[in-house]
Amino acid sequence: MHHRRCSNLAQEELIVGSAGMNRFTRFILIIVFILAAPVTSALAHSMLVKAEPPRRAVLTKSPTHVRLWFNEKIEGDYASLVVLDAKKQPITDAKPTLAPDDQKSIMLPLPDLAPGKYSVKFRVLSVDGHVVDSTFDFTVKGDTQRK
Repeated sequence: MHHRRCSNLAQEELIVGSAGMNRFTRFILIIVFILAAPVTSALAHSMLVKAEPPRRAVLTKSPTHVRLWFNEKIEGDYASLVVLDAKKQPITDAKPTLAPDDQKSIMLPLPDLAPGKYSVKFRVLSVDGHVVDSTFDFTVKGDTQRK
């Protein structure tokens, strides 16, 4: 009997110990999640989410502008947006501006473009200090009268 009673006590301690450990483990996981949540959002970099004209677009008409949208606000004073022709020459001396209706977007007005392949090259600084730079192409075919 005595041996059986000790065995029951050992099982009870194991069960209580497991429940305590489970509560402790859950507590630690919650703390880790709370502390890690702001870090993961801080590690996210700004990125291009939309472009007008779109990447690799084939247009039948010359676009009036290039507009880029990002997932974070952009520092307008540090934005660079250039459209290059097939000879890698800038097609305009105009400077990009923040879109008046969206601080996450920059715009560059364009002159009438002749048919051909063009490259959009950009470099922006988001308000959190991350630099985003890239290049993409679009093509104008056929009639170049604007929409």
